[in-house]
Amino acid sequence: MGSQVSVDMGAVHVVVVGGGFGGIAAASQLQALNIPFTLVDMKDSFHHNVAALRASVESGFAKKTFISYSATFKENFRQGLVVEIDLQNQTVLLEDGEALPFSHLILATGSTGLFPGKFNQVASLEVAIQAYEDMVKQVQRSQSVVVVGGGSAGVEMAAEIKTEFPEKEVTLIHSQVALADKELLPCVRQEAKEILLQKGVQLLLSERVNNLEQLPLNEYRERIQVHTDKGTEVATNLVIVCNGIRINSSAYRSAFESHLAGNGALRVNEYLQVEGCSHVYAIGDCADVKEPKMAYHAGLHASVAVANIVNARKQRPLKAYKPGGTHYRPPPRAPCQGAAAKQTPLLETGPVA
Repeated sequence: MGSQVSVDMGAVHVVVVGGGFGGIAAASQLQALNIPFTLVDMKDSFHHNVAALRASVESGFAKKTFISYSATFKENFRQGLVVEIDLQNQTVLLEDGEALPFSHLILATGSTGLFPGKFNQVASLEVAIQAYEDMVKQVQRSQSVVVVGGGSAGVEMAAEIKTEFPEKEVTLIHSQVALADKELLPCVRQEAKEILLQKGVQLLLSERVNNLEQLPLNEYRERIQVHTDKGTEVATNLVIVCNGIRINSSAYRSAFESHLAGNGALRVNEYLQVEGCSHVYAIGDCADVKEPKMAYHAGLHASVAVANIVNARKQRPLKAYKPGGTHYRPPPRAPCQGAAAKQTPLLETGPVA
């Protein structure tokens, strides 16, 4: 084990809101520097949601995607739902009434969306794992599955099902012509399409489901009728939605209402400080930084935020974050080839928790 390096930070106590990729990266660095901190998340375990879709089709896989926060951060972790941030008194208020004081605040609330791509609930590790095991059973029962949304998550979901259960009928409905995420090279997006077609996935592109609100999601039914805006009808047993990802701003929206971008992310300066609040940092999806939303970038944000908390205390120049200095190269394979190899997908474009 490597030795820890202590930083004399006096009365500093950092609260990290959100235990996704950015939040745990910040907490781990604070822990390594012996800087007092509290990590808060509504779940009691970190969810490696890049592997969530594999966990939706393979029984026993979900337990590999959750890691207890307490096992790593011990007494520095609090499970709870943040309901308010009191900037005047510098406290984070939890739903159960507990108030967590902070000298510095790191907001890492990530993004939210529908299950199974996201699991954003107040829940224990056991409950979360069981939710995915139940999802596996729904997929197993279904002869026909419709996946709504053809971003990287939808592509991966369709490929995971067709790889695990090649005999099932899988239809992917996407409102755009190109699949996967727009940050990817056109050739990669085309390759994703070709692999899905090779696997036998039926593609309905440039069509939008117009009766989605009336459909049961993630639950087997003997017959579900899906309608699109182009008049197409698809009879299926199971509907899985893989779109609608949005910034998770519920914890901070009221406190920072005048500092929000149009999508709910927090406007930050080059040091990742929230506008007008030098002791508050935003990292990951909830930071309004013009770059692909990836776990890798969230980790880079965490390093800058922690460094600047130390630098400010030591009266040293702050470290700027430069999105242009880190260029994403997609892995040398299509996004759904991870499914073919029955591995955790490596493609990490799209919002992360």
